[in-house]
Amino acid sequence: MKKTIIVLLFFLSALSLNAFSQDDSYEKYGNTLNLGLGIGGYAGYYSYAGSSLPVFHVDYEFDVVKNFTLAPFVKLFTFSHKHYWGNNNTPYKYYTYRETVIPIGIKGTYYFDSLLKAHNKWDFYLAGSAGFAFINSRWDNDYYGDRNNFKKGNPLFLDVHIGAEYHINNRIGVFLDLSSGASTIGIAIH
Repeated sequence: MKKTIIVLLFFLSALSLNAFSQDDSYEKYGNTLNLGLGIGGYAGYYSYAGSSLPVFHVDYEFDVVKNFTLAPFVKLFTFSHKHYWGNNNTPYKYYTYRETVIPIGIKGTYYFDSLLKAHNKWDFYLAGSAGFAFINSRWDNDYYGDRNNFKKGNPLFLDVHIGAEYHINNRIGVFLDLSSGASTIGIAIH
């Protein structure tokens, strides 16, 4: 983990030195509110759910250096699962396990528009995100079995993203973000 942070800091400092030594007339990607709905896959903190889950995502992007933004984000997903259990003192029946997860973190995005010579209606990017997931889990009150029956996901996570945005006009865009954690489709408000 320490090596990852050191490499990331080195990468950011190299980008900032390069950005400030060049012309400041570049496309701004920041000051953007991104609202998305998506699917959390089997990777990362979603893996223990056993299936894909609907996820709500919101972030706010701000420019750091040329072609690079940071975006604090929050996500939300919830699920429930029925577990059949009983013993000599308790009749067998289905008990419900419920969980709500709220991942928060930061996403660093590098835009490849100038490198790809993309039309100004399009943005193409590669990103990484890191954060912490707040997890609230609970069983039915009358369940006395193993409450650790479900393996909770690791609250710390790292995800990789690749995506594109199409600008409908200079204020609104639509985006697709494919991720190792939760892929989303949504609206970008500039």
